[in-house]
Amino acid sequence: MSTPLHVYAETTPNPATMKFVVNLPLLPNQSAEFTSAEMAGTDDLIGALFRFSYIKSVYIASNFVTLTKVEGIEWYEYMNEIRTYIRDFLEAGNPVLTKMPPKKLAIHPVGQEPLPESEIDAKITEILDEYIRPAVEQDGGEIAYRGFKDGIVYVAMRGSCAGCPSSTLTLKAGIEQLLKRMIPGVEQVVAENDLEQV
Repeated sequence: MSTPLHVYAETTPNPATMKFVVNLPLLPNQSAEFTSAEMAGTDDLIGALFRFSYIKSVYIASNFVTLTKVEGIEWYEYMNEIRTYIRDFLEAGNPVLTKMPPKKLAIHPVGQEPLPESEIDAKITEILDEYIRPAVEQDGGEIAYRGFKDGIVYVAMRGSCAGCPSSTLTLKAGIEQLLKRMIPGVEQVVAENDLEQV
């Protein structure tokens, strides 16, 4: 007898996002972020979730989906509808993902060459993986390392972390302080979202 499928909703620090956890693997050992229906497949769970007019973006990882809503609605109005929809969609045997989004190019400061590889990259990645990533995933998000140059660590924040009011505090008070303390030469941590606003 197979395990009954359960889906439950969890709030995240970002009021615009809601994390929906499933008791089975959805996208093992990888993650993907979709910011439009055009990026998704037409017959998979991601494409189906974009049919809800209030869904702005979808982030999927190991066993959860983090949804970002448009402004003007409250999650309590739609949370149970989405939870039931995900459960019914998966119970029917429909595919979770049929099309990966295009890979984002590595970011780098405007007017500069892409960030060079260095021996410090492995240490930064190790610290992010061990100390930061588990906590960020717990909140329905992801932090991706992009590179290091001139004392600046470049990262990308996805899922519930993208646009979250508390992500700046997490970035500066948590991640930046940890990396400064553990790796000589680190002076600042900058998120991809911050660069896009420059």
